[in-house]
Amino acid sequence: MMRITYFIKAFKELDTTELYQILKLRNEVFIVEQCCPYQDIDEKDLISYHLMCFVNDNLAGYTRLLPAGVSYDEVSIGRVVVGPHFRGLKLGKQLMEKSISSCKELFGSSTIRIGAQVYLIKFYNALGFAEIGKPYDEDGIPHIEMIRE
Repeated sequence: MMRITYFIKAFKELDTTELYQILKLRNEVFIVEQCCPYQDIDEKDLISYHLMCFVNDNLAGYTRLLPAGVSYDEVSIGRVVVGPHFRGLKLGKQLMEKSISSCKELFGSSTIRIGAQVYLIKFYNALGFAEIGKPYDEDGIPHIEMIRE
């Protein structure tokens, strides 16, 4: 039986094992799988909340929840990732729904802005996000800003 649990922690609350698992997952997908060499670890991690999704005690998904004024004027969700071995379980939708509700609880804001990879526009549309502006290149991958009011 599959057991799914979620935890949200500020950076200073993460233990070393959790931090290692988060950075390993982000590296595995954003740098290795997407063949995108970029500086994943940044100062934003220090002032963000980290939402972790575990399946049977294995880190399966993750998002970074950022207060307003860090990435955008609005609250933001970033580094959205589901590990390769956990895809097809509909965790991405659950992870984003949990991230959206957590942003409201943590920051008291219902407006959320994201920088989404273009191929995921329909996924984010289904969660209430709408495209704003034009697509742009970020580290060789087409992105677009999206907002959810």
